Amino acid sequence: MQPLHLVLLWHMHQPDYRNYETGEFMLPWVYLHAIKDYSDMAAHLEAHPSMKAVVNFVPVLLDQLEDYAAQFASGTLRDPLLRLLGAPDLDKVSASDRLRAFDSCFRSNHVTMMQPYPAYKRLYEMHETLRQRGEAELAYLSGQYLADLLVWYHLAWTGESVRRNNEAVVRLMTQERGYSYADRVQLLGVIGELVRGLIPRYRELAESGQIELSTTPHYHPLAPLLIDFASASDSMPSASLPEEASYPGGRSRMAFHLASATESHARRFGTRPGGVWPAEGAVSTPLLEILADHGCQWSASGEGVLANSLRKSYAGGVMPERSHYLYRPYRVQGKADSVTCFFRDERLSDMIGFEYSKWFGRDAAEHLVHSLEDIGRHAPPGESPVVSVILDGENAWEYYPYNGYYFLNDLYELLENHDSIRATTYRDYIPTLSYADVSPLPVLAAGSWVYGTFSTWIGDADKNRAWDLLCAAKHSYDLVMQSGRLTEEEKARAERQLASCESSDWFWWLGDYNSPHVVSSFDRLFRDNLANLYGLLKLPVPASLDQPISLGAGAPESGGAMRRAS
Repeated sequence: MQPLHLVLLWHMHQPDYRNYETGEFMLPWVYLHAIKDYSDMAAHLEAHPSMKAVVNFVPVLLDQLEDYAAQFASGTLRDPLLRLLGAPDLDKVSASDRLRAFDSCFRSNHVTMMQPYPAYKRLYEMHETLRQRGEAELAYLSGQYLADLLVWYHLAWTGESVRRNNEAVVRLMTQERGYSYADRVQLLGVIGELVRGLIPRYRELAESGQIELSTTPHYHPLAPLLIDFASASDSMPSASLPEEASYPGGRSRMAFHLASATESHARRFGTRPGGVWPAEGAVSTPLLEILADHGCQWSASGEGVLANSLRKSYAGGVMPERSHYLYRPYRVQGKADSVTCFFRDERLSDMIGFEYSKWFGRDAAEHLVHSLEDIGRHAPPGESPVVSVILDGENAWEYYPYNGYYFLNDLYELLENHDSIRATTYRDYIPTLSYADVSPLPVLAAGSWVYGTFSTWIGDADKNRAWDLLCAAKHSYDLVMQSGRLTEEEKARAERQLASCESSDWFWWLGDYNSPHVVSSFDRLFRDNLANLYGLLKLPVPASLDQPISLGAGAPESGGAMRRAS
């Protein structure tokens, strides 16, 4: 086989779950993924110091991790579930808090995160037995039941590296039941310690040269759509679009998100990011031009985007075997040609995201390595391929036994000792290239890593309505910001709220193919964000924001948090 360069890019992201008016965290996913996935992913890298990877942190996730760290430091928690865990007397909590515990503490993959723990499973069975007799029967569940439930939920959400190494977690899991207030306070301390240590751990990995840290525009906006709704037509020519022709001032908003991300990255990690993984791998030529203006060295997207781009670039030509076009760097001709572009291998990325969780860990790791060897064997003569495997660094592991511990441990071990596969980073790989090594791409077809299109974020009635509501709010924002009615501090608060409204995540979750419960949560969060924006602008909140945008009626794979590329 030809020598092969492998870039594993783990994308770490959660949207902003904070209500800026109250300061409360509306959903707990940031700190739960922190104690499970972000901790485990750092531990695997620390255990395999010659293994290299790219880790992409979205700044709004880092903002929230720092917010949680500050809460633990101050002792004032603004996350309702954490407050419940630390409540001194759970017999005296409100009815709404009891319902919050029941509603939240069974939300996980029961196969991998409940069934292995008989004590936790027993709590679930007790709840279901009473609930089936009527909701009023749940009143018989005591404060001790709530204590055991809250502890077990958080124990189930700790990473495998934590379970193996933290004495307090080992003791609590062995105890199984009858958790005291002191036990719960100790668990809160473990959570706080894990959250506070995350950013320093990843910074240390980056400073050692083992990983490259990259970024995403600050609040994870779907950049090409923010710049121009018509970019959706590149891959969906017949798609219906919002009533507005374009998002007002979208190009300047993208420049804001990118500049803010660069500042955030430099402040936290001591250096400017060399590369940008755009939200959802969504790219367009205007976006790459903005990245070039900001000194970005590389960006990446999905295989479907590359295939669409090659078809547009070389009309009438027959597409070659993917081994002859996918595993090489590209430059988009024109103003953006200083940005080296890479495209993810959809098959391998989706195998990790959706299939290997059903395999024995060692078998899955060996299959991935053999697949890489096949790519090396089928490379064009004289060409050393670069393979980009890019996916969420947090959402897949819930579906793996032991949070993916054996798969990742064996994969890193095999790659560390392989003669022909070199795990690397884009930062280290790009300097090895000559100008001739980077293939020209005359036309870039705008698209994302999901289907090569923007259909997940625009094009149906619910998603388009959400864009129209956002556009209306942005028009109001522009008028008020120009009016001189707000102080500088009020302007800054309004701009931060607008940035949160521009996140791609709200549009991701709208649609009848997603589950009703999740759609309801994110629909409400989006409308609350818009309502808060109007409040900060000192304008009345439109009545249209009282009505749900989408209802949801589906049961998507992996709960909808991840999607296959094709």
